[in-house]
Amino acid sequence: MNDMATSAPDAVVDAVRATAGVYEKVRHLIPEVEWAAHALLIVEIERLKRARNAVILAHNYQTPEIFHGVADITGDSLALARQAADSDAEVIVVCGVHFMAETAKVLNPERTVLIPDLEAGCSLAASITGADVQALKERHPGVPVVTYVNTSAEVKAEADICCTSANAKEVVESLGAERVIFLPDEYLGRWVAANTDVDVILWSGRCEVHETFTAEEVRSYRRQFPGVKVIAHPECSPEVLAEADMVGSTSGMIRYVAAERPSKVVMVTECSMSDNVAAEFPDLEFVRPCTICPHMKRITLANIAASLRNRQHVVTVSPDVAERARRSVERMLEVGRGARG
Repeated sequence: MNDMATSAPDAVVDAVRATAGVYEKVRHLIPEVEWAAHALLIVEIERLKRARNAVILAHNYQTPEIFHGVADITGDSLALARQAADSDAEVIVVCGVHFMAETAKVLNPERTVLIPDLEAGCSLAASITGADVQALKERHPGVPVVTYVNTSAEVKAEADICCTSANAKEVVESLGAERVIFLPDEYLGRWVAANTDVDVILWSGRCEVHETFTAEEVRSYRRQFPGVKVIAHPECSPEVLAEADMVGSTSGMIRYVAAERPSKVVMVTECSMSDNVAAEFPDLEFVRPCTICPHMKRITLANIAASLRNRQHVVTVSPDVAERARRSVERMLEVGRGARG
C-alpha cells in the first residue's frame, strides 16, 4: 500500500497507515484502489465509537470492510444481541436488518439502539405479521408456536418460544408436544420436520437469498471443482440440502470449515459470509455462489458513520411487545442452558 499512501493527501495517508492491519486481512477481497475511501471512514467511525461509548454489531452477511473493519461483535442475529448485553456501551449500532435491531432493543431495553438504514428489511420477516400468528393460533387452538428469530418483535411477542437455525430441532422437541406451529421459514421448517417425529405446521415464508439456489447449481459446482465440499444453510430448498455434504446454521458452517478445513468449499448462503470466512482461512479455496442480500447491503461505512455522528435511526419497540418478545427469546435461551447443564 506504499504507492497509494505516498501519493494521497495527508489525511488519507494517515488513515491508510492506521488501517494497514485490517487491510492485510482483506486485501484478497478488496482492491487496494478502493481502500483509501474505506480507511477514512473506518478511522472516523472508530473516533465516533469512542465519543459515543458505542459498540458496533455486524452480522455475518455484512461486507468485509464493515465486518473486519469496524465491528466489535460479529456473528448471527441472536449472538449479536446477546453479546451486546454483556458490553458496557451506551449505544448499540446494528449493522444488519431491522428485525435484528429490534431483537437487540428487546434484549437491551435501557440502551440506545441505532440502525444505519431504516429500509434494511428482510423478505422472510416481512412474510408474516403478529395478526397472522393470532389467526394461526385460532385455527390450531392449543398448538404451541415456535418462531425463528428472523421475525419482527410483534411476531416474537405472539409466539411461545423462539429458535435459531442452529437449535430449531432442539427447541421444537423441548416443548414435548405432538404438533407445533413453526414460523415463518418454510424450508427451515421442512428441514426440522424431516429430522424430528413432531408434526410441524408450516408457514410459506422464504428467504429471497437462499431460495434462489438450485440443486442443479450445486451439481454444477461439483463438476467444475472436483472434490469440493458443499455446505448449505437450512433456509435453502430440500432439493439443495439433499445435494449438500453438510447442512448447518451460520455458526455451524464456520465451525465445519474450521474443523474439517476442506481444500475447496462452497458455502450455499449469502456471498459476503463466504468473503468473511475466507478472510479467516486464506489457505482454503472458497467457491463463491454469489447471491447478495440487497437489504444487508443497504448498510455501508458511510451510513454507519452518519448514524453515529447524528445518533440517527433510533430503534424503538413498545414496552408491551418488548416484554412478550423477550419472554419468547428467554425461553429459547433456557433450552440451551438446560442442554448444557
